[in-house]
Amino acid sequence: MGDVVSSHLDESRREMITARTGHLMKEFSDVYEQQYAVALFNSVRYEIEGGGGTQAQLLHRKDPLAGRSIFSGSLFQYLEENRKWRNRFVSVPNSYTISLYENKTAHERGLHPKVTINCAGYKALTSMEEYLELINASLPGIKAKVGTHPFIKCASQFPLILWHPYARHHYFCVMTEKEQKKWHAVLQDCVRHSDNGLSEDCPVQMPAFTDAVRLHRQAKGHYGTWDMMCGQPPQILANLVMETLHPELRSVIGPRLKGKMQQKQRNWMLISDAVYRQVLAQTTGQYEALVEACEAQRVQLDARLRTDMDQIITSKEHVSSKIRAMVLPKAEQLLRNSVQPYISSILEALMEPTSRGFSEVRDVFFRELVEISKNSLNGGGKEKLGDHLERLSMLAFHPVKMQSCYEKVEQLNLEGLQQRFDVSNPSVFVSRAQILMREQMDNAVYTFEQLLNQSLEAQGGDDMCKNIQRCQDRVLKKYDYDSSTVRKKFFREALLQIIIPYMLQHLSPSCSPELPHFKELIFEDFSRFLLVENLFEEVVLQSVSKDIMMAVKEAAVQRRHNLYRDSIILTSSDPNLHLLGETPSVDWAAKFGGDEADGSVDVGGIEGGCSGKRRRQVVSMIQLDGVPLPFESCLEVPGVELIPEEDAEMFDVKEEDQGEDEEDADLPEVPKSPKSPDSVNEIRDLINPVLEVVIPVSEESQSDITNGTEPTTGTITMEDGVEEDVINVTTVVEDVPRKSLQGKSSPQTILQQLIGSKKQDADEEHQEETETAVHEDDSERIVEAAESGYESSPKPPLSTDSSPCGDNGFQSPTKEGLDEGEPQPIINKKDKIIDPGEVEVLLV
Repeated sequence: MGDVVSSHLDESRREMITARTGHLMKEFSDVYEQQYAVALFNSVRYEIEGGGGTQAQLLHRKDPLAGRSIFSGSLFQYLEENRKWRNRFVSVPNSYTISLYENKTAHERGLHPKVTINCAGYKALTSMEEYLELINASLPGIKAKVGTHPFIKCASQFPLILWHPYARHHYFCVMTEKEQKKWHAVLQDCVRHSDNGLSEDCPVQMPAFTDAVRLHRQAKGHYGTWDMMCGQPPQILANLVMETLHPELRSVIGPRLKGKMQQKQRNWMLISDAVYRQVLAQTTGQYEALVEACEAQRVQLDARLRTDMDQIITSKEHVSSKIRAMVLPKAEQLLRNSVQPYISSILEALMEPTSRGFSEVRDVFFRELVEISKNSLNGGGKEKLGDHLERLSMLAFHPVKMQSCYEKVEQLNLEGLQQRFDVSNPSVFVSRAQILMREQMDNAVYTFEQLLNQSLEAQGGDDMCKNIQRCQDRVLKKYDYDSSTVRKKFFREALLQIIIPYMLQHLSPSCSPELPHFKELIFEDFSRFLLVENLFEEVVLQSVSKDIMMAVKEAAVQRRHNLYRDSIILTSSDPNLHLLGETPSVDWAAKFGGDEADGSVDVGGIEGGCSGKRRRQVVSMIQLDGVPLPFESCLEVPGVELIPEEDAEMFDVKEEDQGEDEEDADLPEVPKSPKSPDSVNEIRDLINPVLEVVIPVSEESQSDITNGTEPTTGTITMEDGVEEDVINVTTVVEDVPRKSLQGKSSPQTILQQLIGSKKQDADEEHQEETETAVHEDDSERIVEAAESGYESSPKPPLSTDSSPCGDNGFQSPTKEGLDEGEPQPIINKKDKIIDPGEVEVLLV
């Protein structure tokens, strides 16, 4: 692998990559420094003048994931180094960075993970067909034939693949479809969160960065939306470099790759990953230095702005009016002929799936509250209520429960409009809508928690169901209002993102040459805060904003998709609510006496924090019945060469592969998970195990014995000295034919070992079958045999139950492996195999 990369990325080519990255960063730095001063001016002006807008009704939680982990579990990972599949323990902390460990023990000990994956820019795939379509497009001119397999073979029918256009791909698989759906939802959530890497908490840095990226791409002729605007700023800059560098290297290196098609694809992926990591390392260092240099000037710039703010605003208005006089006639004609006819259709395409998604958020929230109310009515107890409320608090960050909401908005389709308005991919709008949906869900949950807690403190725990219902109604009304406000803002921003680049692309050729003349109208002291390029874009934006506002307002007036009119304001509907916004989240587990460390679903966590406390986990670990996936081991799955055609043969091949590899030979076997009993009788047998013991009696004593069950109390001392309790004794008298005992000489030998006696005369005796039910402890189950007529003789030692037991002492009805506790076939002197089920134990 290293030879392939080093042979195609020699020293001279790496120097070329460094030079190209440095050149782009130099161009970007110049634009960023200019936009930083502009963003600082806008921020200070907003602070002085204040902003408008309606006040949100729902409370907002500042750090909802504090002390939480998202998910953890085990899956199989494909290793490029040895082309093997290995079982890995995966942890997803609240940073949404995927960490893979050798096993669960390594994670709990705080060891460094084997692999750490930042999911920004990735796509989570669930089929090899999807992956083949993407990877076949990575090397133009090298097309795969229909039905061609990729350079890896999946170890199961349920793959999970993380694909990136530049970075290394990651391959996983699980054993069931249920696991695949759950892991896919988790991986999608990791991608969604990582893509949203530009924090809105930085009112200067983030606007400066986004405007700098947009202006840099516009200078290169790219005006439309960009689907690689994802991740942290250094990652976005690396994507910006790779946007032009990647195709050039592919055209040079691609024809020189040797081997079969699959090998060429694999080698190109490794080369691309090496280039991306080199570029990312360079952009990270240079961006940090750029931000540090701009922040060093912030205090000085801020002082100048606050001193001359009035003059700067006056100068800006004067220059803007001059630019508007030049641009507005052209903009209005373009708007009237090429934009206005399409605004309503674009808006409808955005509104339909987005509104369905927000409606699904409301429904999911409502269903969760109904479950809590049911629990309260059914007398579930305070601890159960605490568990329900604890799970509710993390509902917005539960990727599986939120998946139905996300799927609604994924149906957004701008087909027919993408080419006209240069929209590369609707995923930009889908991701933004999903982030807003998650925020609104968390706001609704947090508001409900605060209202319910306030109500409980004022009225106590009486009539919990009525308190829940009252708080639920208040929160749903507030959610409807905030949902309408957030969606209308989203629609306006999306329309601007689609239309403004289109108008700039058509107006720039005629207007840009005239812009330098307006620089003469700006005082030199204000030139850092007023740029004619930004003023030109503001004029274009103002020209189309009126039409966009009218289109959204008309949709609201018609009450389409449950949008509220702008005239409906609820700012004073609940004046005391926002006083609760500064209070921390309610710890329901502690409030109602719940146990955080009990490992319960969605509450018990496994990730250790620095404080030594166990973090509570948002999503429960996957533990499915009958799935051979141990959660504390690292097992090998066959490599590429040994993957069989049929899935049923997979684990047979694995045993052969482990015999050839010394490291794999030491790995533990896959345990079988116990299944649930299928009938009432099986459940009873698990609670009170029964063992049948055959005891012969003489004909004289037979008349004194009758069938029936007699309750009894007492104890019996077993071979290991442990005393066990006896519940009852059931007696069944049967006549055993002489013939049935003659062919069973081998069990007699076993009987002699059990009771230490050789007294047996099967030809003249009848049998008494005694059934004894015994309490069992956590280690084994013991049986007492009751005999009539032998009170004076010492009791012989009795055998323990040979049925397989789990760690909790319950019998495992589905255990398939043969261990020392299972009955084995018995061979008599004539080498005749006797079924253990037919063996009858005789006590004489």
